[in-house]
Amino acid sequence: MSRPLRIEYPRAWYHVMNRGGRAEEIYHTEDDYQRFPYILEESVEMWNLRISAFCLMPNHYHLLIQTPEGNLSRCMRHINGVYTQRYKTALTIMMGNCSVADTSPFLSMKAIIFCSW
Repeated sequence: MSRPLRIEYPRAWYHVMNRGGRAEEIYHTEDDYQRFPYILEESVEMWNLRISAFCLMPNHYHLLIQTPEGNLSRCMRHINGVYTQRYKTALTIMMGNCSVADTSPFLSMKAIIFCSW
């Protein structure tokens, strides 16, 4: 059974989390941790995202993002695909679907992201 379509709309804020397949590490070296923000920066320019907070853990990440154009699925496909293709070509490191929560209480979610680790 396929999952229901994700509801996306302009100017929505989302807490997005994704992890490595089988809960494996997706960042192995300091360089891996430093490369991911560059992909986020590219995505901001390419997809008109606003990223307010992010947290990189060894086997997953959290993002607090706004999609002014309501294009969350395309943005996340780009972020996960580019990281996997550029830096981890022998592995499928990201799970297929991101865990997403639409969030209105912006500041409390920002605090949760920074305190969750």
